[in-house]
Amino acid sequence: MKVLILGAIGFIGFPMAQAFVRAGHTVYGLACTAAKAKLLATEENAWTHLIPTLDVPSPRTLRAAAAAQETRSANAPLLSYIHTSGTWVHGDNRRNAVTDTTPITAPLAIMSWLPALEQRVVRAPGGRYALIHVEDLADLYARAVEKASLVGGQIFDASNPNTESVDELHQKLVDFSGGQGPYEYSKPANPLEGGISSTALVRPYLANALLGWSAKKQGLTEGLENY
Repeated sequence: MKVLILGAIGFIGFPMAQAFVRAGHTVYGLACTAAKAKLLATEENAWTHLIPTLDVPSPRTLRAAAAAQETRSANAPLLSYIHTSGTWVHGDNRRNAVTDTTPITAPLAIMSWLPALEQRVVRAPGGRYALIHVEDLADLYARAVEKASLVGGQIFDASNPNTESVDELHQKLVDFSGGQGPYEYSKPANPLEGGISSTALVRPYLANALLGWSAKKQGLTEGLENY
């Protein structure tokens, strides 16, 4: 299978490209500079220096995908498109758990523009941290592409089966780093900080049921010393 990855040198895109290569697929990656293209080619297993280059989903990407579909020939190969969103579309809720099929009704302000555009991709209307290791996420991508004909239009919550306590994570970070506690919380000063401080009690199940996928890496709090 031939796979094109937009942002193939990013925090998510790079491990994803490696996962597809390991699965035997032909991978094409889009990089914004020649230097980063060389990084992709070498498959260097390092990513921390790429953090300043990360970006959020853009409406332009979805518009480009829609335009490509409208202009494609009737005889052209049928392409499968996978879009990466985030659990912030589920909003901030510390009481009710959400799953892959929970309707998106109250996204965080910073993500309010995103659900309507994402519905164009799936073609149907539709504090704790919900986390996932990037290598587990890449494995899910590979499985979804390989079974695209069966799961087309489906939304998956890619998350560990259990959310993690923000308090426990912060305390362990203080203990591990040797920082001078205690830590304290401050009121979010902008929509991004509001998103980071939000809670989504995600309980994913569809990826396991339809693709046989499950997260294998340690959680962030449990594996903080290793990470």
